[in-house]
Amino acid sequence: MIATAVTLAFLGLTISAIVSLVRRDADKIAAALAGNSWLAQPRQTFRPVTVRYAPRPVTVATARRPSAMRAAA
Repeated sequence: MIATAVTLAFLGLTISAIVSLVRRDADKIAAALAGNSWLAQPRQTFRPVTVRYAPRPVTVATARRPSAMRAAA
């Protein structure tokens, strides 16, 4: 019996808190649901720039050795 009373009291307080919140901020809630919230980001009005990057092939420099060393190898 006591648990039922506590549960009903909790539910009553919760519902009254929600109702007071909605009464106080009804216009903000309606604007947010319509997508007109002041926190909403502005729509992107420009096309993003595509950057293409192709690295140049790496050329390996050959070591210049005297012909005598090449012949020995």
